Amino acid sequence: MKKTITIARATAKEAMRQPVFFVLLFVAIAMLLIFPLVPYNTFGEDVKMVKDTGLQAILISSLLMALLTASSGIADEIEGRTAITLLSKPVNRRQFIVGKFVGILLVVLTMFLVLGALFCLVIIYKVGYDARESARVPPPYLERLPEVYQILPGLVLAYFEVIVIGSVSVAISTRLPMLVNLVVCLALFVLGHLTPILVQVSEGQFEAVGFMAKLFATIFPQLEVFNVHNSIATGLMIPADYLFMGFLYCVLYCVLALLGAFILFEDRDLA
Repeated sequence: MKKTITIARATAKEAMRQPVFFVLLFVAIAMLLIFPLVPYNTFGEDVKMVKDTGLQAILISSLLMALLTASSGIADEIEGRTAITLLSKPVNRRQFIVGKFVGILLVVLTMFLVLGALFCLVIIYKVGYDARESARVPPPYLERLPEVYQILPGLVLAYFEVIVIGSVSVAISTRLPMLVNLVVCLALFVLGHLTPILVQVSEGQFEAVGFMAKLFATIFPQLEVFNVHNSIATGLMIPADYLFMGFLYCVLYCVLALLGAFILFEDRDLA
């Protein structure tokens, strides 16, 4: 465990020292600050639009950071022959994979904490900003907190979604280079949101189409589980049991992905 934690800390520190970390963080911060000033023309529903766009900005920036960290922390070290130096010490391959994955968890968690805190402040400001734009008295800060409470489950589920894709990226990085890893994981991100729609549309259609849709839904992660934008748009609170089910799904899929990473990396020639 101590060796795994050491690898995780080194991975997180190295990733957060990279320029891409600050670039993605700066771009996400800039978008979160711009969104409240954009006129959405939604007849009093601008706060909900800011919630939706803000969550998307945090999700995409953190997802890119997770994929780049997995690629640079595993694929680049294998290709650059630096992984063999680490594994020549009393560190086995499973500790190497788990340490890298935990390092990705820490990097993504750091981005979510920073961006999530700023996002909450943006929502508080947006509620008062819309009130002033409508010639109304801005509500007290305590009355703006329910709008913040609604986005917190969305942030948690978005974090789970990034971790699921990150675990798949770790498995792919043991065999494929960075560019291929990015393309595959981004395609998986799109398909993970489309598979429920494909299954629904293919009902009662050609059997081959229905079979392929259900096969994709079984193999690919069901990322729509973590999509709560409709609830945010309608002002509903996400129940705690739904968060717990999302957590269980995230853990189970990450365990399967890491098992696949162990298998792929076990006989990988590092020399």
